[in-house]
Amino acid sequence: MGGPGSGKGTQCERLAETYKLTHLSAGDLLRQEVRSGSPRGKEIAEIIAEGKIVRSETTVGLLQSAMEESEGPYLIDGFPRSLENLVAFTEQLGLPTFMLFLEVTEEEMLKRLLKRGISSGRSDDNRETITKRFRTYVEESMPVVQALQQKGLVRHVAAQASTDEVFERVRDCFADQQLVPCVPKSAGRLPTLLNRLSPVALLNRLSKQPN
Repeated sequence: MGGPGSGKGTQCERLAETYKLTHLSAGDLLRQEVRSGSPRGKEIAEIIAEGKIVRSETTVGLLQSAMEESEGPYLIDGFPRSLENLVAFTEQLGLPTFMLFLEVTEEEMLKRLLKRGISSGRSDDNRETITKRFRTYVEESMPVVQALQQKGLVRHVAAQASTDEVFERVRDCFADQQLVPCVPKSAGRLPTLLNRLSPVALLNRLSKQPN
């Protein structure tokens, strides 16, 4: 979890490249539904354009379907984003092992998003929508962080640094987790240490799957 432009997607990609886990981006799943042209996709598109949060049942349903089609552990990127999301998530999927919270200033996030908007093609990477997203983040997403913090399920990472530096901090923060490393694609690039890292929201395999 983190604000818009905090680097959630980038860090999740690094984790998914390094460890055998399934990376699920709530935002990507929603955008895929939008591209499908379905009635639900059109409804989602309107909500995203306003910088608002999509209904909990919709996003959790997309996540659950994706999880049923893949193997865990699961790395869930950018969800839950509201207390309503959190309730729906825990009712259907249970609490995450923990949440990784990337801390970045709003000024830095704005700079990153505007730069990304030059080439991303995303409808929400413009100053007007970004401002709305920041407001939504503060009003609706931060209470989720606070709620999970009270349960001792939040781990903080200072993420206003280079991608590599932040990734090292992520590794240090989650050294108590046991994930199976992938075989490096190129020598010297991907870490191969065992017992390092955990995802933003690391879930055990679905209950229907064998131990």
